[in-house]
Amino acid sequence: MTVTRQTLDRLAAIDTPTICNVIELFDVRPRHIGYMDARIGACFPEMPPMVGFACTAAFRSSAPPAGGDAYGSFEKQVEMFPELPGPAVMVFEDLDSPPVGATFGEVMCSVYKAFGSTGLITSGGGRDLHEVRALGYPVFTGSTICAHAWCHLLHLGLPVHVGSLVVDQGDLLHGDANGVTSIPIEIAAAVADATPEFAAAEKIVIGYAQGSGEKTVAGLIAAREEFAAVVSELRQRIRG
Repeated sequence: MTVTRQTLDRLAAIDTPTICNVIELFDVRPRHIGYMDARIGACFPEMPPMVGFACTAAFRSSAPPAGGDAYGSFEKQVEMFPELPGPAVMVFEDLDSPPVGATFGEVMCSVYKAFGSTGLITSGGGRDLHEVRALGYPVFTGSTICAHAWCHLLHLGLPVHVGSLVVDQGDLLHGDANGVTSIPIEIAAAVADATPEFAAAEKIVIGYAQGSGEKTVAGLIAAREEFAAVVSELRQRIRG
C-alpha cells in the first residue's frame, strides 16, 4: 500500500502521542505494543516530528569484524533507499550489551541526510551531538558514547529489535520528543484524516481545565462525557 507525500507531510505535523492515541481507535493492535520503550529517547527533543520508512541494520563495535560477506556499509544502505516506499529512517540494533561504541556521528548523519533520510534510531549510542543537531537531523538513542570503537554494520535490511519493538525494513515510523511509534501502513492516511477531529475533542477537556471561571467536579465530568461521546462517534466511523 502506498503512502503519499501529502500523508507523510500531514503526519509530520502531528505529535507522536496523538498519533498513538488515534491508532488505538482503529483497534488494529493491542495498546501495549507498536512503540519503542523508554530505552529509546530523542537526543534533540526540540526538533519537529520525524516520519519515514525503516532502513534497518544490526551494529556491533566490541570487536573487529571477522571478515566474510556478512558485513555492510552506509554506502550499501544508501543504495537501498530507492527501494523504500519513501524517505528513510535509519534503524540500528546494537548487538553489544552494553553498547561499546557510538553507532552514529556527524559523518554518517551528514551522508544519510544528504540522500534524503529523515532521522536515525539506535538501541546503542551516538556522538558528535552538537554537530548532528546543527544538521537538523533528528536522532533517537539509548546512550551517548564518545568513541566508535570497532564499529561495523551487518544484517542490512533484516528485522531488528529496538526498544522492545521489532522493526521490519520499510515499516512506517513516527518519532518526536516523546518517543517513537510505528504506524500500520494500511491505516496511515486514515490516521492523518482522523487526527484533527481527535485533537479537537481533547480541547473540550483542556479548554475546560484551562479556561476561566470556577472549576467543579460536575463541570469536569460534563467535559469528559462530551469528549467521550465525540471520540466514540469518531471510533465508530473509523471502524465502519
